[in-house]
Amino acid sequence: MANTPIWPGSSSFFPGNTPFGFYDNDSDFQTDADKVAIFVARRLGYPLVDVELQDINFYTAFEEAVTTYGNEIYAYQVAQNYLSLEGASTGSNLNDTLVKPNLGTVIRIADQYGVEAGVGGSVTWRTGSIALQQGVQKYNLNEWAVSQSIDAGNLEIKRIFYESIPPIVRYFDPYAGTGTDVQGLLQAFGFGSYSPGINFLLMPINYDLQKIQAIEFNDQIRKSNYSFELINNQLRIFPIPFSNYTLHFEYILKSDRNNPVVSGSMGQGKVTNVSNAPYSNPTYSHINSIGRQWIFEYALALCKEMLGYIRGKYSTVPIPNSEVTLNHGDLITAATAEKTALIERLRAYLDETSRNKLLEKRAQESENLQKELNNVPYTIYVG
Repeated sequence: MANTPIWPGSSSFFPGNTPFGFYDNDSDFQTDADKVAIFVARRLGYPLVDVELQDINFYTAFEEAVTTYGNEIYAYQVAQNYLSLEGASTGSNLNDTLVKPNLGTVIRIADQYGVEAGVGGSVTWRTGSIALQQGVQKYNLNEWAVSQSIDAGNLEIKRIFYESIPPIVRYFDPYAGTGTDVQGLLQAFGFGSYSPGINFLLMPINYDLQKIQAIEFNDQIRKSNYSFELINNQLRIFPIPFSNYTLHFEYILKSDRNNPVVSGSMGQGKVTNVSNAPYSNPTYSHINSIGRQWIFEYALALCKEMLGYIRGKYSTVPIPNSEVTLNHGDLITAATAEKTALIERLRAYLDETSRNKLLEKRAQESENLQKELNNVPYTIYVG
């Protein structure tokens, strides 16, 4: 190991010199690889001191720095757009694609509320019916479930179709008992002789609503109102049926609601978590000078860390009549601090370019501009 050659002061990059070869065929990466080696070596003290690294060490640090930069950028993009990405196809690379926000995931999350409210959702509402018998008030829907090969514990009734005649049908019923005399009102206007006279009088909509509600209250208070009681799938009918007829209802299977898997999402091909969001390593030639400068500094920190571990193998080196103490501890400490600072700086920069931050800045800019325009004197036109 003592005869292992170290970096001589120059190098020549060839594809295959990096561990993974992510960017080896990128012409810009090929050009910058040797420049990064020179930059890092000089920052580490070459040629005043030897740098115990080889060219492949510099190339490895350079490749890792580019990959780390891309990981931070695209991890941020996934976090910003995941609600829009979830459920999308994994087949197309999104590196150079503008992601259009959508409400697909939000609506899918809200489906559960639509199911309970009976206005949609992802759980199928099924229909069933039982035969009501004259004079029989109680019915066991668990027995009906068993007869349909349904586990009684899996049955949840959502709606019973057992209601009185809609009030609007009896809107003009003089026997409704509401005390509203529309015909008398029409007669007062001279419209009573026409048939139907209602065509000549437009009543406000709140009048219709109040009268319909009055009919419903009348049925509830003065009559035996149509109703039912459902406890543990045991159904009681009010009033007791006076004839034989079929009662319809809607139900769901609890297993459908409890199933966490979205239909059609099984298997590969869909974004189901951040690990399969379709982002790949960046294209080095597309990275601007701001990003490249960050990459150069991060590569320097990585090389400083490697050099610290190499020099740490021997804490001192004997020389004639003395010994030299190596600075491995300082190198590792500085490298760790620099890597942390660079990551934090990049994340802070990305946070400043988030949608929320940019919209806040745009709103503040618009507000400040409006204040400035308010100071412009208004021109007085004399006609």
